Amino acid sequence: MSKARSLGFSPERLQRIDRFLQDKYVGAGRLPHAQFLLARGGQVVHQAVIGMQDPERSVPLAEDSVYRIYSMTKPVTSVALMSLVEEGLIALDDPVARHIPEWKDLGVFAAGVGPYLTTPPERPMQVVDLLRHTSGLTYGFQNRTNVDAAYRKLKLEAMHGEHDLEAMIQMMAKLPLEFSPGEAWNYSVATDVCGYLVQKVAGKPLDQVFQERIFEPLKMTETGFHVRDDQQGRFAACYDAAPGGKMKLQDDPQTSPYLAPPKLLSGGGGLVSTAADYMRFANMLLNRGELDGARILAPKTVDLMATNHLPGGADLTEMSRSLFSESTNAGVGFGLGFAVVFDPPQTLIPCSLGEFYWGGAASTAFWVDPLEDITAVFMTQLLPSSTYPIRRELRTLVYSALMETNG
Repeated sequence: MSKARSLGFSPERLQRIDRFLQDKYVGAGRLPHAQFLLARGGQVVHQAVIGMQDPERSVPLAEDSVYRIYSMTKPVTSVALMSLVEEGLIALDDPVARHIPEWKDLGVFAAGVGPYLTTPPERPMQVVDLLRHTSGLTYGFQNRTNVDAAYRKLKLEAMHGEHDLEAMIQMMAKLPLEFSPGEAWNYSVATDVCGYLVQKVAGKPLDQVFQERIFEPLKMTETGFHVRDDQQGRFAACYDAAPGGKMKLQDDPQTSPYLAPPKLLSGGGGLVSTAADYMRFANMLLNRGELDGARILAPKTVDLMATNHLPGGADLTEMSRSLFSESTNAGVGFGLGFAVVFDPPQTLIPCSLGEFYWGGAASTAFWVDPLEDITAVFMTQLLPSSTYPIRRELRTLVYSALMETNG
């Protein structure tokens, strides 16, 4: 209690977070469990650990429970790629075809279901387009176009399928883009392509690059592409949202494909982690690339990543063609690996100029607020992430408990 107060928070107001998670979500049967970790200046301010890690077997959630973090993998991949940019091995304005020659003739979809009628792109796809999701690529789950239908047919994004990253890249060489690079923002497999570039440029498998460049230096001992034998007893069950605020088991932790190494090392969504491990990653970003003496990136590199890179300074509502285009993204742009707040009043929630964040498909989330020196990690396991507005609600609860601001 006194520690929270010394770090500028009201302990009484922080308790609202626990009551809120319990009463509205876990106790009401909307979420199987919830873990929330909040820090300021790298010091833990508050932690909530609520519900059952495995409700089917009445296993309680623990501080070191292991979760599927899905798209919270994307910032990790982006950091790995930027570490190679720092070494001059690849550049943000490099044409992607320089590193993936098979992609040099990618056209923009005009018509057809395969073969496709295409037109030439207005300009070549660049590495920066992959990092900020302006590449013209898509996701099969979008269910909007003939292109994403082709992704689904090929099972392009199947992390536990039969193909690896190399095969994924070869399959995509035969598919058209949805739009010319830089023309729009569309959430996509672009970060998986970043992962392919990382392993190609580094000359090592993606998991090895992550281990050497990020996990070992940051002492992230619980994060990887599969659940190790010693983690199995801590692996959380994952659920699908069902009608009427109910849940249906989606992935049993005792029979999950995550128990074995995947063939496809998905830089877009393949990692598992713990709240404490991911908090170390978030605190490295808060500290502009360094944590406990381990330097991952230079300060200016992190500053570059945490700046809006959407063309013309647009926000996501203006540029998005994907499912992630709801009005809650007003005032929010996209940097090199995560969303960035550049107009706080437009968001309609308490937040800071320069705050950056992202989440995962199973409703996990993190944010970094450099202005207030705050990092936060939220873990649960419910698909899809759009089911509840819990990420926005948590921000409101956290900032309503912040009594001493730096703003």
